Amino acid sequence: MKARSIIVVLVTLIIGFILGMLTSAQIRYHKLKPVRVFFSEERFRDGFYRTIQPDDQQKTKIDLVLDKYAKINSELQNNFRKELDASMKDFRKELDLNLTRDQLARLKEMDARREEMIRHNRKNHEDDTLNMREGRPHKPDGRPSPDGPLPHSFPGHDTTRLPDVK
Repeated sequence: MKARSIIVVLVTLIIGFILGMLTSAQIRYHKLKPVRVFFSEERFRDGFYRTIQPDDQQKTKIDLVLDKYAKINSELQNNFRKELDASMKDFRKELDLNLTRDQLARLKEMDARREEMIRHNRKNHEDDTLNMREGRPHKPDGRPSPDGPLPHSFPGHDTTRLPDVK
């Protein structure tokens, strides 16, 4: 009887732990969704167009502004990634000197899992980009595309003093 009670409690804890992890991941995913608009020049442009819905006359002027800042944002992201990669390589060189073979093997496994996640995310990003180009709001499997509307305000952006657009 005691063993059965212990098993039930353990199974309940494991199920609760798994549900908590899944819920946490979904909450983070949905909170970060608006930020994804800035990760590529195409998403940057499409995200703003979808939000502001400019008329044809406005598009000409807005295109110039979006072109300028899409390039600036893209360059900043590329530089950040390069610096981060260089820093991580230096970190690993110093760290690896202090680890055992077993620890190095575990790190190698972790790197392989991380690379697989990156490949998986790139494939999903390519699917999302294709859906956006073709005007499809959902992925082929029926799930909604992760490109939601932009937030109404972002850091450093004062929405109380927006210029009148005529």
